[in-house]
Amino acid sequence: MDDFSTIAAIATPAGSGGISIIRVSGPNAVPIAAALFQPCAGRPVSRPAGLSLESHRLYYGHIVDSANGRTLDEVLLSVMKAPRSYTREDVLEINAHGGPVAVRLILEAVLRQGARLAEPGEFTRRAFLNGRIDLTQAEAVADMISARSDRSLSSAAALLEGGLRQEVQKIRTFCLDLLVRLEAGIDFPEEVGELIDARATAAELHERAVLPLKRLIRNHVQGRVIFEGLKVSIVGRPNVGKSSLMNRLLGRERVIVTPYPGTTRDVIEDTLIVQGIPVMLRDTAGLHSSRDPIETLGMARTLENSGSADLVLFVLEAHRPLNEEDLQVYEWIRARPMLIVLNKIDLLNGSAGKAEIPDDWPRERCVPISALSGQGVEELPERIIKAATGESGKEISGIVIPNLRQKELLERSLASAVAAATDLVNGSAPELIAIHLTRAMAGLGEILGTTVKVEILDAIFSRFCIGK
Repeated sequence: MDDFSTIAAIATPAGSGGISIIRVSGPNAVPIAAALFQPCAGRPVSRPAGLSLESHRLYYGHIVDSANGRTLDEVLLSVMKAPRSYTREDVLEINAHGGPVAVRLILEAVLRQGARLAEPGEFTRRAFLNGRIDLTQAEAVADMISARSDRSLSSAAALLEGGLRQEVQKIRTFCLDLLVRLEAGIDFPEEVGELIDARATAAELHERAVLPLKRLIRNHVQGRVIFEGLKVSIVGRPNVGKSSLMNRLLGRERVIVTPYPGTTRDVIEDTLIVQGIPVMLRDTAGLHSSRDPIETLGMARTLENSGSADLVLFVLEAHRPLNEEDLQVYEWIRARPMLIVLNKIDLLNGSAGKAEIPDDWPRERCVPISALSGQGVEELPERIIKAATGESGKEISGIVIPNLRQKELLERSLASAVAAATDLVNGSAPELIAIHLTRAMAGLGEILGTTVKVEILDAIFSRFCIGK
């Protein structure tokens, strides 16, 4: 059960900074401001007449603890009266100095005036429950806060502006219109007559519901990549140039490189941004036969990380024939999506042999490079994105769906829409088709938040920070 009492929280990150913001929302926000705020003497422009605080105006003064008359901080204070606020309730924001002690004392003074501490995401939850935003936009707020690149931020902004809502609402409106026609034919068969041409309607359902739903579902993979990034493990036997490759991709000396096998004994991680997509690179211990317990532990972690990676960069020496260790490494990782990186092509001219890729290996995924000189490395980041997603970073476009909950609901709605289209073609009873359409609309309604359980809302808003 949602409680619409007055809530308060610190809206800025913990620790010291230039400012800290205390946010208050609810019916007592304005009275709390009047009880605690004291305008600065001698500044008539800043002084609210009779403490009648105007909406959307900034006031300069002090927060004074009404319990003991103690001045807590010099602040800027603003009130945003309903419905022109983030939550569509009366909202108070106190901009205080960024010290943790002062902001804590101000929050405690606010709570003594009758507010309670907000739960995670409760301000945004109220914005949703009060109709200012739908559930897709509420979830986009969390995506914006956690964005790790310009690309993910702009994608979250498109969701916050209602991009997904518009797509989903368009499909839902069509399904509703079709359902109305079906129900009319069921309830008033003689008066309404034949309202629906089954095959034409099935084709329209496919065009206006099935195909758009498939596009949105396909965009979930893109959305996950843009928001969560890719995990890429660099794998191979010792001394093939794995650490040199990681340093070259990052453009700096992140990993120690020596001519001695076994230098890297643990997984080393760092992030590369490729066309706005975060790529987590993992340099791993070389895979080979060893009795050294530390090396063995490192190799176990290599295989563990390779198993969870979105893509494996399998590094070989281009100027030498494959040996047993190379073949064994491939067997260990062959089930994983991979690029075969043929390193050290700068040594090919003076070499007696070269790596011959077996016929049953994915030769189309070979990338010749030199980590030492940088030759060929410039195209590797784009190849990484395409190998992991099936598309280059530049080709990823449109409304993306980072949210697994939304994807599962889209899949449920798609299954119902396909069933409705199939039943139309097969001449099934209109009552059965209506059931499928109702289920499709229910799934779409859950995405928008028009039909959603309290437990689902609790799970969604628990992802948020307190104060948002």
